[in-house]
Amino acid sequence: MLRVGVIMGGVSSEYEVSLKTGREMLKALDPAKYTAVPVHITSRKELLEGTAGLDFALLALHGAYGEDGTVQGALETLGIPYSGSGVLASSLCMDKGLAKTIIRSKSIPTPDWLCWDSMDDYAPEAVQRLGYPVMVKPNSGGSSIGMTKVNHPQELAGAVEKAFACAAEGAVLIEHYIPGQEITCSILAGEMLPVIGIQSLGADWFDYEAKYEQGGAEERIIRLPDALQEQVRTAALTCYRALKCAVYARVDMLLKDGIPYVLEVNTLPGMTATSLLPQSAKAAGMDFSSLLDEIITRSLRERGGLQGDLGEGARTVADTRVKPQGQVKEAQQADHDYANHTHQLPQVPQAQPVVYGGVRL
Repeated sequence: MLRVGVIMGGVSSEYEVSLKTGREMLKALDPAKYTAVPVHITSRKELLEGTAGLDFALLALHGAYGEDGTVQGALETLGIPYSGSGVLASSLCMDKGLAKTIIRSKSIPTPDWLCWDSMDDYAPEAVQRLGYPVMVKPNSGGSSIGMTKVNHPQELAGAVEKAFACAAEGAVLIEHYIPGQEITCSILAGEMLPVIGIQSLGADWFDYEAKYEQGGAEERIIRLPDALQEQVRTAALTCYRALKCAVYARVDMLLKDGIPYVLEVNTLPGMTATSLLPQSAKAAGMDFSSLLDEIITRSLRERGGLQGDLGEGARTVADTRVKPQGQVKEAQQADHDYANHTHQLPQVPQAQPVVYGGVRL
């Protein structure tokens, strides 16, 4: 029987979210197939002791030292296969500014942005050119922690200071706010699951309370018009591939005037039974326990732990160790070239607006 350690907790600001994900995973793992082992870590050094004797690491971590490739690298060194994307994809997607640079290089729309490394970069005139309102958030992080919607210039400094205080890696992203229908696109094994539409209740954007408090938001499976559905699918899968994701991920978007704008790609999205990706899987006929089975099986194959071919794009641990170096350098150079000036969207052909549920998509 496979001894599966659920790695949860961690050192990031998303510690409590991680614990919730881990507990739900432990309950859902099939006891006929796995010996489930809770591995609760609160420091980096605890990973070595906690993973001793494991056959597989099921990652319930979020944020720094979880989603950023560091745990993935440590587990590869220890020879323990783990769930989801590898070191390269994890580090790319954790850096929102760098991920957006790569996404835009593939001609996928994403809101214009600035990226500041410290308050020394503070330049309100650059934000003025970007155009209010803006979303200010840590460049590396999730769960909307440290994130603020800024409607007026006088609110900017406080929002930036707040984001820096929550930024594990130091940088802050300032992104032009686009009003529209928020959607999330879950991908499993290179295929997009049913799309979920999100409507915050009591807030004008999907903040921490909307995400995690009962009744904070309405989340439901939606069917988009065929042409728009195909645009969304193409954008989601293009991002997934461009950022070298594997096994599963979630791509968050906004729809406005018939155009999907990609906000970010999550390599370790929330994984409670009621989280967005499991909701999408359920709509596709897969319960939470079966979803975890699929993630474990495909992750083992991705890491070289199972024989078999998953088709085009399947990789082994050896592949990911050999190939990333040049790709990382190219991406870092691109990020450097784009840093601290406005990243503006090139002209995109305007699609015919569609009204869905009273919202122009």
